[in-house]
Amino acid sequence: MHLIITEKHDTAKRIAAILSEKKPDKERVNGVDTYKFDGTTIIGLSGHIVEVDFPKEYNNWQKTDLNNLIHAEVLTNPTHANIVTAIRKLGKAADHLTIATDYDREGELIGVEALNVVKKVKSEVRADRVHYSTITPAEIKKAFSAPVNIDFNLAAAGESRQLIDLIWGAVLTRFVSLSSGRLGDKFLSVGRVQSPTLAIIVNREKEREAFVAVPYWELYATLVNGGEFEAQHKKGRFLDKTEAETIQAKLGKTGIVKTIVLGKRSEKPPTPFNTTEFLRAASAIGISPANAMRLAEFLYVNGYISYPRTDNTVYPSTLDVKGIIESFLNTEFKEYAQKILSGKLEPTRGKKETTDHPPIHPATPVKRSQLKEDEWKLYELIVRRFFATFAEQTVWETMAVTVDISGEDFGANGARLVEPGWRWYYSYNLPEDRILPQLKEGQTLGVKDVKLEAKETQPPSRYGQGHLIKIMEDLGLGTKSTRHEIISKLFSRAYVHGNPLQPTKTAFAVVEALEKYANTITKPDMTSKLEKDMDEISEGKITEDFVVKESRDMLDGVFKDLTRNKELISESLRNGLYEDRVIGICQKCSSDLIIRKSKKGSRFIGCSGYPNCDFTLPLPRIGQIVVTEKQCKDHGLFHIKILNKGKRPWEIGCPHCNFNEWQKKVEEEKKNGSGKEPAVKIRESEKSTGKSKSPKKPKSLNKKNQTE
Repeated sequence: MHLIITEKHDTAKRIAAILSEKKPDKERVNGVDTYKFDGTTIIGLSGHIVEVDFPKEYNNWQKTDLNNLIHAEVLTNPTHANIVTAIRKLGKAADHLTIATDYDREGELIGVEALNVVKKVKSEVRADRVHYSTITPAEIKKAFSAPVNIDFNLAAAGESRQLIDLIWGAVLTRFVSLSSGRLGDKFLSVGRVQSPTLAIIVNREKEREAFVAVPYWELYATLVNGGEFEAQHKKGRFLDKTEAETIQAKLGKTGIVKTIVLGKRSEKPPTPFNTTEFLRAASAIGISPANAMRLAEFLYVNGYISYPRTDNTVYPSTLDVKGIIESFLNTEFKEYAQKILSGKLEPTRGKKETTDHPPIHPATPVKRSQLKEDEWKLYELIVRRFFATFAEQTVWETMAVTVDISGEDFGANGARLVEPGWRWYYSYNLPEDRILPQLKEGQTLGVKDVKLEAKETQPPSRYGQGHLIKIMEDLGLGTKSTRHEIISKLFSRAYVHGNPLQPTKTAFAVVEALEKYANTITKPDMTSKLEKDMDEISEGKITEDFVVKESRDMLDGVFKDLTRNKELISESLRNGLYEDRVIGICQKCSSDLIIRKSKKGSRFIGCSGYPNCDFTLPLPRIGQIVVTEKQCKDHGLFHIKILNKGKRPWEIGCPHCNFNEWQKKVEEEKKNGSGKEPAVKIRESEKSTGKSKSPKKPKSLNKKNQTE
């Protein structure tokens, strides 16, 4: 029997449909769907079927010596027992095994994990590997007609990442969580990629906080003569308001066109999509990197696009670009396909060329009606980018005008799109035309209005997710397959919120403590070095054991720094975490209002002056509470939002205003006599729990329940 193993069930189903001449038979083996035809069985995994972990004696965080954990044995345990058992059963009957998982480090490791399971029951089984970048009939048949050897070095590189991330993550997370007193589901995660990434976000926020705005003024004149346009004084920014006002006062009612400079500006078409640029483009149209990868995976498995994890920005010569473009002649992209085919098929080339996968491109056409709205939005982005890489340059006609008003030069710039080129295909973020009226040198213009605008310099902007992924790539943090996951983890741990990304006080506390006492963890250098080592493992230059030992030795040095400063780190973390619980100042006694928790587990906002002050406000039962920088004008309290996995952030706003709104609704319902409890903000979070409890008026709580 020929056993084929794919990475996911949907991939197995699709490949079975392609390879079988007639519909394959579906058969369940140990509760797992398999597909059989002509002596062949295809089974799909669910990603990794085993995981790495420490022995059970290391499970207790408080009792484990972290020095020992650094060098502890790491075990491999099954994560999907039913799939493992199914593979064993099938493996006993197999004389030929083909690994058809995704072609990258992770995919190679997943395939080797499955191979090892089979070899335990059939050591002599013949095994090979197939590579493909699109799940289309032509490419799948071609791949299975020319199998290759399994790349054990590539798998070892993937396994080394698993081991290193486990060891670093476990040791650092436990140390920081124990030092801060944050255990249970509110533990503080730390990791070799996560922490340098968080430091980038925190340090940008520090730059913003340290920024001192500088006031300046800009002088504008509205000019008319048949048409109307605005020109700015050539100096641009005036740091001296008096100087600007003096010039403004002397300006007359007419101006003379001093110079007109006509020109052309061209824009080169974009390069093919690699993963980083794809995620940045998706982010620019409102799809987060994590969501973009999820959608891209769906499109890939269904044969609509190529493999979405690639560093390549050069289409290989073997890619049938003409055939792909021709396949769109009977779709809504017909006009674009015809235009491209009428010219030279010479695509742009990026700086990086690899041999594993081509840049991301459409594989087969699909109708808009066959996809959900967000799936189509992403598919269309990929199709349009593909077409744009074969298009001509975009050409703009430009005009720069200088007008003399009472001896002062004012300038205006116009631009008009004359040759759309690639922007006709890829029209995202298209700049608008700036049309100036017909003008001649020496022409007299009327000065309709003059205005002096007061402005101030702005702090550096926060990083959007797309921009952050690019920075991570430049610094060697993570890989094309993991960067979006790292950002998602920062959200799930309530280290950041919003987009652009804003760090919480907890993030500040963790980064500042690590930077001060063990800054190796927050710098990209160490992580970048390990990433390069993993590349060398895949190339067969060094061994997995060498790199894992090297990383353990690095961690030894880091941990010595942490241990030496344990008390200082603990104090720093606890102080920082306290700040993240502060909602504002109590209007009754001027003490801090903080997020508290009763012994029964309910959360509320209570006064730090308790028992002398008994002011409280209710909070939702579930979800991560994030304190934002926005403050209520009426109560002085910081607005809060609630994060629940898989859901959009729930903006509560000012908790006092929210409570007042709820009380007002209650009173209205009583007056109307409906007897129904109003479903306003503070109540909505409790729907999923199946329980409800009306918020109480601010009052004192029994002291034994007022625990932090």
